[in-house]
Amino acid sequence: MFEKGKTGTPSYREITRAHRPHHFFRNGLVLIALGLFATAAALAVVKPPEPPALYQATQTLLLPAPQPLASGTSEQPYISETEIRRGDTLAALLQRLQIDEPGLQSFLVRNKNARAIYKLYPGRTVQAALDADGRMVWLRYNHGDGEKDGKYLARWLEIRPDNGGYVAEERSEVAATQVHVAEGQINSSLFGATDAAGIPDSVTMQMTDILGSKVDFLRDLRRGDRFRVVYESYAYQGQEVGAGRILALEFENKDKVYEAVWFAPDGGNGSYYDFNGHSLKGAFLRNAIKFTRISSTFGMRKHPIRGSWRQHKGVDYAAPTGTPIHATADGVVSFIGKQRGYGNVIVLKHWGDYSTLYGHQSRFAKGLRKGDKVSQGDIIGYVGATGWATGPHLHYEFRIDGKQVDPLSVDLPVARTLDPHQMQAFETMVARYRDHIDLVARGDSETTRLASR
Repeated sequence: MFEKGKTGTPSYREITRAHRPHHFFRNGLVLIALGLFATAAALAVVKPPEPPALYQATQTLLLPAPQPLASGTSEQPYISETEIRRGDTLAALLQRLQIDEPGLQSFLVRNKNARAIYKLYPGRTVQAALDADGRMVWLRYNHGDGEKDGKYLARWLEIRPDNGGYVAEERSEVAATQVHVAEGQINSSLFGATDAAGIPDSVTMQMTDILGSKVDFLRDLRRGDRFRVVYESYAYQGQEVGAGRILALEFENKDKVYEAVWFAPDGGNGSYYDFNGHSLKGAFLRNAIKFTRISSTFGMRKHPIRGSWRQHKGVDYAAPTGTPIHATADGVVSFIGKQRGYGNVIVLKHWGDYSTLYGHQSRFAKGLRKGDKVSQGDIIGYVGATGWATGPHLHYEFRIDGKQVDPLSVDLPVARTLDPHQMQAFETMVARYRDHIDLVARGDSETTRLASR
């Protein structure tokens, strides 16, 4: 198994949305449907220490009330969060969090216990708590998580003011599992809609991964598209410390409804299925690069190097050198190496007569060799400009029985369905998720009706 893609880079943010304003959450109003508590525990994939609470998010991220300040006053801090971006500086990070504390930046750079935050790994999150006067209560760098004895373990570096200076401490704790139900509408971009619904970026990225074989998130989104999602999150002492897996998802795109639900047949490895039990994992992703742009489509074009009109038998995706390239389906590496105009190229053999080609790579995933098995979404290489290329891009081909076809228009194949024994357990679980998604849909319809009066 090869490295999975990271949860966020500046390239997709710049393409999909403008920089969002900073959000603060203070004593978020929790809308709890009493009838959902009875089934909330069954929604967790990994059994938490206590049955998870179920929250319904519409316009605001709904958090449990924060813990009192260290001073013991009843005043609650303002909690803000930002994600580290590629090229970020510590000063830019603190500015986004609206932190202006004398000597803090110097402390973070020089103190040996605080240097973890100075590495600024893209995709990780930093949270800050400010009091009513704008003074920092604490700064938390969430730099690790995992499972321990079947429980979610949160790890973070916490910096607090201390007698005119600062103190840094590594902390870890078993987090409580919550299940959120949220919905949103596309007005400008996917990330803009999920921001408005209070959905974490990591959950948004999962949405694109799960439905990547059904929806082309570069070209297919339309104003008015809607989505509803059930997902896990983890909290410690009333503060959210991480987002977990999507449990169920419904996405309305161009008058079509796409569904997904997480299911582990017979307690084995889990994957996503539609609500009828058809696996989504075995289908092909529409794109091998997350959030890029198409620079050349399938069909006749003027060759950028030779100048003559020729048939272009693939799709080109423009992206910076080094952008990760993902396998669009499970397969086996049938060729890896240099090949004339393709430059550094990988060919994957999938089931049946299907194969895919990934050309002009700058380098391949470390350790990848001919005959290796890869899973859908695995990083197999990185964008480059090797071979006959005028600039960095991925040349992607989708082949059926060795013949190139247009991957943007062909009906992509789907995978097997569950057997009757597995379907019985699956349908029982899906019924619960349908109830929660229907609840959000009914609530949204009622809000629309009242607004139109």
